[in-house]
Amino acid sequence: MAGRILVVDDDRGMCDLLETDLKLRGFQPECFNVPAKAIEALQREPFDVVLTDVRMPGTTGLQLCEQVSQLRPDTPVIVMTAFGTMETAIAALRAGAYDFITKPFEMDLIAAALGRAIQQHRLQEQVRRLSECVDRAAHFGEIIGESPPMQAIYQQLAQLAPTDATVLLTGESGTGKELVARCIHRRSRRASGTFVAVNCSALPEALLESELFGHTKGAYTDARAERRGLFVQADGGTLLLDEVGEMPPSMQVKLLRALEERAVRPVGSEREVPVDVRIIAATNRDLEAAIEAKTFRADFFYRINVIQIEMPPLRSRGSDILLLAQHYVETFAKKMNKAIASVQAPVAQRLMAYNWPGNVRELRNVIERAVALTQVERLGLDDLPEKIRDFDKARVLFGGDDPKELVSLEEVQGRYIAHVLDATGGNQTQAARILGVDRKTLYRKRKE
Repeated sequence: MAGRILVVDDDRGMCDLLETDLKLRGFQPECFNVPAKAIEALQREPFDVVLTDVRMPGTTGLQLCEQVSQLRPDTPVIVMTAFGTMETAIAALRAGAYDFITKPFEMDLIAAALGRAIQQHRLQEQVRRLSECVDRAAHFGEIIGESPPMQAIYQQLAQLAPTDATVLLTGESGTGKELVARCIHRRSRRASGTFVAVNCSALPEALLESELFGHTKGAYTDARAERRGLFVQADGGTLLLDEVGEMPPSMQVKLLRALEERAVRPVGSEREVPVDVRIIAATNRDLEAAIEAKTFRADFFYRINVIQIEMPPLRSRGSDILLLAQHYVETFAKKMNKAIASVQAPVAQRLMAYNWPGNVRELRNVIERAVALTQVERLGLDDLPEKIRDFDKARVLFGGDDPKELVSLEEVQGRYIAHVLDATGGNQTQAARILGVDRKTLYRKRKE
């Protein structure tokens, strides 16, 4: 992992050795024999890691650690010493050192420690920038994200929101389909009208028909008064049919007729009521597969599938995970009146590694729980649930037995490539040989 390394050692021969070897490994070292000169360089420009000897004339490595902690607190310091006692190690850690390496050492060990420290530094820098990024990332109301999949969603929303076209929102549970539906409504010419949502899987068919179309007094045993249905309540606005894939086929027929005729007939009534409603449907089911299984009507599918938006799973949205985490940290810290600013770098690393089968909804719940229970200003690993804290992405190549945890072939491939690269220390030539592809193919797959 390329990174800028500030090397401090009064032994010029050691500096030359480190500089030569680290350059060959892709690092960008800058060496100093005098600690004061190194501090001046650190004041002028940032480095990813400071690598320093302990025993030096004048300023010691431990004193240098303290100075770096004050000057650039997010920059990790790795201490090298030929005096590898427990007392020295404890003193280095108390002085703010990130890691401790005993001489003589192997350069592979130094390179591995630097790689970990660079990753820590860059994660911490990313976490530090999250607060300002959250404000900038909220392009569409409460929808947070800057990843390419979300940019594509924003482009679709900007084009379709002003129209009256029917929209079908698909994607896994917890990806934010209702949030997108509300966004479409707010940005449409119907924004001054009512947004109404109904969960089609929560009610049996008889009650769902009454809920959608309304009923007259005495239409059935408990119908003691006339009731307006949700279609009428949403007149001039937007109606979200959530979990539409769970709707019984017989109800799909009635709903299709209402959509085609733009009128509804309340249960028990002989007259139809005209309605002007924009329909947004949402489902986490594969409706085309349901059509083949004859549990979903093809004619109804084609009626609601005018414009389809596929919501991406959280695991495919990259650093959006951290943007959302920061957003929820700020939201719940304010709600609970707690002084919590962000997450620690190891937490960011675990959040990025986890698979998120419950998507954004699961992330929201995890952060809410962490904020409620934590006693520190930045969420630490102990604040995360065990399943996230101990998650090993490299080992969970095929998910579990729960269908919600199973992953796509593309993701299995991506995880295995990442696992091989980790195992080879980032050696792309060796990784390509193990994977049975050339370096260009490996580069393309990593980019994908």
